[in-house]
Amino acid sequence: MSDIGDALWNTGVGPSDYSEANDRYQQAVLDQYKLCVEMADRVSSRRNLTNTFFLSLNSAVVAVVAAVSDRTVADMSVLLLLAGLVILLAQCAAWYIMVRSYRQLNTAKYEVIGAFEERLPAFAYSRAEWGALGEGRDWRKYLRLTHVEQWVPVVFAASYLLGFCALAAR
Repeated sequence: MSDIGDALWNTGVGPSDYSEANDRYQQAVLDQYKLCVEMADRVSSRRNLTNTFFLSLNSAVVAVVAAVSDRTVADMSVLLLLAGLVILLAQCAAWYIMVRSYRQLNTAKYEVIGAFEERLPAFAYSRAEWGALGEGRDWRKYLRLTHVEQWVPVVFAASYLLGFCALAAR
């Protein structure tokens, strides 16, 4: 049996656990498990929508600034530029915090899914899939998307700070 096969099957649960007497209980566990997996997937979808929203918003800001001539931006007061910078940095901070929150929420959801798998015949997510990915320890095998996602608002914030410094120095 492969490493995945060894990690997949729960030897503590067998056919005898699926007798007619246990049927309703096992069905309830399976239904709740399905709901937890679905909710984890929905959190990931919401996280993707959040990233799309903030990425689009930040891209629009960059496009507007690029479209405005250098003279117009240079003629703006430092105070007005600073106000814009504060708004943009607050937006980047909110984006960063939301991505972090989604990561924490999904981490908890997958822990619950793993606990459900203790009552099921297979450890599909908690041991087999996660084990096949090296449990996220080696970035060459699996790079956690939420770790990459958290750098995007930081890069935007750093770019805004550099842009502000360049404009203020004029």
